[in-house]
Amino acid sequence: MSMKTIMLVCAAGMSTSMLVSKMEKAAEADGVETDIFAVSANEADSYLASKPVDVLLLGPQVKFLKKQMESKVANKGIPVEVIDMRDYGMMNGKSVLDRALALSE
Repeated sequence: MSMKTIMLVCAAGMSTSMLVSKMEKAAEADGVETDIFAVSANEADSYLASKPVDVLLLGPQVKFLKKQMESKVANKGIPVEVIDMRDYGMMNGKSVLDRALALSE
């Protein structure tokens, strides 16, 4: 499997940073090469314009942005999904990582 770039978007980019670290640990344990990073909703456009992204995950608190993000990345074929609220609340990095990798297949 080639390296996967996973972008998480949340309101301020803060709450997802802990989830990023848990996802990175899960990826390392699984031997999966990833570039996982979190940005605020305000920063998302500039990252999408400057960095190749395989999967875009939205924090539950910004799920209202899903349609807007889907239309922004439609021509790039990037899957967009809202992170499961339970996995987000429990900071279940393994589960979120597995879902992101499944979306990028």
